[in-house]
Amino acid sequence: MLKKLFGFNPAETTIRTEILAGITTFFTISYILAVNPSLFKNLEGMPEGAVFTSTALAAIVGCLAMAFIGKLPFGLAPGMGLNAFFVYTICLGMGYSWQFALTAVFLEGLIFILLTLTNVREAIVNAIPLSIRNAIGAGIGLFIAFIGLQSAGVVVSNDTTIISLGDITSGPALLALIGVIITGFMYARNIPGAILGGIIITMIIGVPMGVSQFKGVLSQPESVMPILFKFEWNKIFTLDMLIVVFTFLFIDMFGTMGTLVGICTKAKMIDEKGNINRLKQAFLSDSIATTAGAILGTSTTTTYVESATGVTQGGRSGFTAFVIAICFAVSLFFSPLFLSIPSAATAPALIIVGMLMIEPIKKIPFDDPSEAIPAFICLITMPLTYSIPNGILLGMITYVAMNVICGKFKKLTPAMYILAILFILKFIFI
Repeated sequence: MLKKLFGFNPAETTIRTEILAGITTFFTISYILAVNPSLFKNLEGMPEGAVFTSTALAAIVGCLAMAFIGKLPFGLAPGMGLNAFFVYTICLGMGYSWQFALTAVFLEGLIFILLTLTNVREAIVNAIPLSIRNAIGAGIGLFIAFIGLQSAGVVVSNDTTIISLGDITSGPALLALIGVIITGFMYARNIPGAILGGIIITMIIGVPMGVSQFKGVLSQPESVMPILFKFEWNKIFTLDMLIVVFTFLFIDMFGTMGTLVGICTKAKMIDEKGNINRLKQAFLSDSIATTAGAILGTSTTTTYVESATGVTQGGRSGFTAFVIAICFAVSLFFSPLFLSIPSAATAPALIIVGMLMIEPIKKIPFDDPSEAIPAFICLITMPLTYSIPNGILLGMITYVAMNVICGKFKKLTPAMYILAILFILKFIFI
């Protein structure tokens, strides 16, 4: 039954492992339950409580879709970056209503479903060279490790050098470094549930340090009615709507693509040709989640790069995603308890997993500059521009340019030329 429902293979994993993987992934992405309401409260008519509920519900729909349709161990929720673009660019910057922005997200979801069913998204992934795919995995590793260091205050902004080392002698930064040592020790000793255990132990240590603060246990979920089905159809044929929808489409497409390619490559969830199994179904799950999220009143729902924590824990099937969905459902009633977990407690998991995801870099042929230079551009620009899509786009443009200059035309396919031109146009006009 589990194999039919979730693609569960007892030769690859166990129920216990999948449950631990699901809980681990949930803890590393549950911060969105706190972040999303804090962003959307800046928009009049979007109550924090309603946004919290819609965020959890969108995540539940997305994870269930990934569990039953994608049958892959990925967690979905309203995406970071895309939510900020929704609030600060479309609404506060361009002056449009949040109903306008929700309409754009809804249209993006429908277009994604169409592109997925016609195999366009899958064709784009298959056009990406193997060296770039391996670089995506390594780049995501650097990216999520950077997110962990930043969220805990180990790395902070600096007006002179852009970033610098934070105060690691006290507070969240010190707790995070202690957590890295604890989690690293547990992982090195092959202790089952090392990453999840590291999160819990780090959170407990944070109590006497004053970093972990108990905020309660139970709360009643608030209604989503104030933001449910709130669309603005009278502006769907405007140029601004076209630009907004396309931008959402571009960021989400290549963010999800990079996440799936990177994590699946690291977990060896690929076939002998390097293609991802059930990629189309994974994209369809992501598309359904985005559409449902817009209906529920939140920004684009997408596959989270932090899903790598669960995959590293051993998650290999849709049962992991099903467990994540259950955790989000429980969080609706235990939100104060889940929000008691500080980012400093989840940061060690991201840092350790980031280190583990660097492994595909060994498969990049560094003795061939036409492969190595584009791969390096791809992996280094992900953390430094704080964007997975930017890394993919710049890596692909560089790959085509390098091989054209070097006269290696046989390595390039028509699809690669088309993608490179589209990516250049994207940077010029959007």
